[in-house]
Amino acid sequence: MQTHTLKPKTKRTKHVQVGRGGKRGKTSGRGTKGQKARAGAKLRPEMRDIIKKIPKLRGRGKNSNLPVKNTVAVTLSMLDKSFNAGNEVTMTTLREKSLITTVEARAKSAKIVATGALSKKLTISGVPASEGAKKEIEKAGGTIDLK
Repeated sequence: MQTHTLKPKTKRTKHVQVGRGGKRGKTSGRGTKGQKARAGAKLRPEMRDIIKKIPKLRGRGKNSNLPVKNTVAVTLSMLDKSFNAGNEVTMTTLREKSLITTVEARAKSAKIVATGALSKKLTISGVPASEGAKKEIEKAGGTIDLK
């Protein structure tokens, strides 16, 4: 190692001259008068004032803390369109026939409600039904089996 091969570890910083003594005169690159032209000028961010004017949302709203629906309503008319006479209706067949969507599939159960009419004989197992729906299913000749 020789002295002419040595290089500095860090670069030297140039001293920036400010004011009348430097290359910048008068306003010294600070524009013109005011708070921004003064030394140590710290302005409040505009965005902070805007954010402070927004009302506080205490909690997440009236209905946002409610859990995901535990039951999904399946109508008799939906069953009548999707299933043939003699078919078995279970939670898996309801998902396969897309009567329960993927979002609703997270729900724990489905319930058959008496909206519409049922003209086919269906065997329902493992899916709860309302009292009116039970009467309609039995009237059509179907059976309900809750396991």
